Amino acid sequence: MSKLKKTIQALQNIADEPSLLNLVLNDKEVRRKNFLKKYSHLETLPQINLLDLSEDFDESIDICFLDGASLPTDLALLKTLAKGKKSYFEIGTWRGESVWNVAKVIDDCSTLNLSKDEILALGIDKKYAELHGIVSQKNPKILHLEGNSKTFDFAGLNKKYDLIFIDGDHSYEMVKNDTEKVFKNLIHEDSVVVWHDYAYNPEKVRYEVFQGILDGMPEVFHKNLYHVQNTLCAVFMKGDFKTKTFQSLNEPEFLFEVNLKIKK
Repeated sequence: MSKLKKTIQALQNIADEPSLLNLVLNDKEVRRKNFLKKYSHLETLPQINLLDLSEDFDESIDICFLDGASLPTDLALLKTLAKGKKSYFEIGTWRGESVWNVAKVIDDCSTLNLSKDEILALGIDKKYAELHGIVSQKNPKILHLEGNSKTFDFAGLNKKYDLIFIDGDHSYEMVKNDTEKVFKNLIHEDSVVVWHDYAYNPEKVRYEVFQGILDGMPEVFHKNLYHVQNTLCAVFMKGDFKTKTFQSLNEPEFLFEVNLKIKK
């Protein structure tokens, strides 16, 4: 089929089903090009090695290995960052694996998620709604808050947190919203903020999330942003860290030893 015929066919398909246009607008390369129009100097974040965050990096984590979960290295990163901290706040619970693991290190853990009724009102499957917090609810010390981060009264918490994990809706608009709310209401001088799904995988940046992070926080803090190597996470933290330039194809610097054990 010629390019002209393909174009005509594509336009006809979009006319018949306008939602198909979202596939074009959300294309990874389109997102990247739009991002670079504003942040041409910052195509990726500098990378930090897990060993630079903890010289004796050795974490054991609990994980379900089911759809929508974090990587084992993401959960291990949160546990590593939690050491020495006293409070943790999380936006986006899903099954609750992240806060479950952090609660092994920090006693004061809170998580915010849509209520079951709010999830159902979005037309989402009932089973999906019921699975939220199915792991973390088993720890009575974890405070489960319900609400939409777009309208939730963060200021009403009247509290600053040492470690904050943003893992809610990953659209540009909601990442920007959640980032703005966190930096306006929840951080103190030494807070650490972690965003999940900054990357599709440890070697491919997710640009709608990246732009939501940058647009949602004060520009003066951009210099304190990093991508933790071997994870999907971006991190805001102050300090002097050894970094390396992000590359989309990497030779492995080390191997992770993984020992699997089923816990009921």
